[in-house]
Amino acid sequence: MCDCLVALPPATASGRTLFAKNSDRPPSEMQVVERVPPRCEATTKATHIEIDGPGKETIAFVGSRPTWMWGVEHGVNAAGVAAGNATIYTTLDPRGVPDGLTGMDLVRLALERAPTASEAVDLIGVLLRRHGQGGTGHDGVDRPYWSSFLVADPRQAFVIETSGSEFAVEPVLRTRTTSNRTTIPSFDAEHRHPGQPVDRLVDRRLAASKAVLGAEPVTVDALKAHLRSHVGGEDGYTICMHVPGVEVTAASMIAELPVDGPPHAWFLTGSPCGGEYTRIDP
Repeated sequence: MCDCLVALPPATASGRTLFAKNSDRPPSEMQVVERVPPRCEATTKATHIEIDGPGKETIAFVGSRPTWMWGVEHGVNAAGVAAGNATIYTTLDPRGVPDGLTGMDLVRLALERAPTASEAVDLIGVLLRRHGQGGTGHDGVDRPYWSSFLVADPRQAFVIETSGSEFAVEPVLRTRTTSNRTTIPSFDAEHRHPGQPVDRLVDRRLAASKAVLGAEPVTVDALKAHLRSHVGGEDGYTICMHVPGVEVTAASMIAELPVDGPPHAWFLTGSPCGGEYTRIDP
């Protein structure tokens, strides 16, 4: 499970785009925050499959990665693009689908290859059609899933929701939040999983995030406080998640994306409620 938020100017106090995400993962899984420099390669070995390289030098980025996986949960690149994904459930069962790219692979590929948010959207669409999604998203357990994505740059942001290789895109007009359900109205009407208890496990977190974004102007400090909070659910299914043996918040990021300078990012691994954010720019 995960929660992503974005606020475009003029909804922010700084006049800069703000992006935030909590990454919720199995309690035993570790993540590492790392800078990845530019490189040239003919092929790219993702988590489960190998694909063609980008044909040019990649873009440097910093991201948070489960140690067993090639892809990243969230990150920001040197061009000022921030991206993250979240598990979503649809009427299409991901189990038994051939190996392809994981949602976290697609986040990393967008950061490495896209200099703008709109180009990240186009790239994710091309990769979905060419390679599909598939393969487990959990270490040692066959647990594949579909993803939603939130991508942003200093001027624009977009939501992408997927079901296999099908996807829908919605531009962000001012502020937006995503979590573990379909939210684009037409895509939700067609693809939402009928058995998912979104009212108990997801919608309260979405409402809490919307309230933070609605209290404009949005600030980095307000986002940090929100990502540390235990609001939005019951039985531990809160923004800073604590569900023993199931899911915990394992990593967190906030990025500030100015038009006239390099991006800034603050990262944390472990529970946000018990840790401090460290600034690590790409």
